[in-house]
Amino acid sequence: MAVIAVYSVKGGVGKTTIAVDLAWRAALVSNHRTLLWDLDPLGGAGFLLGQPERRAERAASIFQRDGRPRDLIAPTQYAGLSLLQADPSLRSLALTFARLGQRRRLAALTMQLSAEYDRIVLDCPPVLNEVSEQVIGAADLVIVPLPPSPLSFRALELVRSEIARQHGRHPPILPVLSMYDGRRTIHRELRAGQAAGWPIVPASSDVERTAVLRRPLGEVSPTCSAARALQGVWDAVEAKLGTLNGAPAPCSNIQHPAAIQHPAVIEHPPLAQRVPARVVSAPALELRVA
Repeated sequence: MAVIAVYSVKGGVGKTTIAVDLAWRAALVSNHRTLLWDLDPLGGAGFLLGQPERRAERAASIFQRDGRPRDLIAPTQYAGLSLLQADPSLRSLALTFARLGQRRRLAALTMQLSAEYDRIVLDCPPVLNEVSEQVIGAADLVIVPLPPSPLSFRALELVRSEIARQHGRHPPILPVLSMYDGRRTIHRELRAGQAAGWPIVPASSDVERTAVLRRPLGEVSPTCSAARALQGVWDAVEAKLGTLNGAPAPCSNIQHPAAIQHPAVIEHPPLAQRVPARVVSAPALELRVA
């Protein structure tokens, strides 16, 4: 089992769209038993999957000492993809974690679900507090979507320094350049400079349509440039998880355009030193898109 967090300290960067699409690909393309766990009180993941809003606000109760996440997991219309839906009760989640005093509560809950799911995708709120600390403690890989802006790179450095300060050793971080528009000079300059080697998800009207149709991008427009770029990201994630577990991971047979960049992972000390029971040591490798 592997936990993949889609996290950014900035909102409005395409985080939920990416989390939903990658979870959909985990289930439908890679045939993994997949759980999409929405930790954002806005509940965007459930909305994009066409799920009705939950009437009772119970999402935060999972994290209590006697919480049972299985009680709130629901199937989606997609085979192999389940959802643990968010609701406004998660607004107080940081306070809940602070009161519990358990820095690895989320990690413990994901481990409880490891027999039922091959991949758990976390759609995380744009915060830098106890919630983000829990996410980093639970994740095997962190995807950080960032739009092409100098402020985004500043935010990434803030995230990296805060994570290093709080955790010392932590999972690999994969920055993704989202909402990219090649017609804009600053976007091209950042892509060639600070974001060189990052995977790129272009801005697209097809991405906007996902919120209207309430379906994942891979289903709405599977051949659009953004969908193909996200398939490249997913192939790279699977390959990296394969190296962390000491075994090669299969890639899909979807062909990707040459414009898709090879993702660069910010690598850190072996994960086996961080979570010995879940992964084994692996040398630092870049993610490569087939």
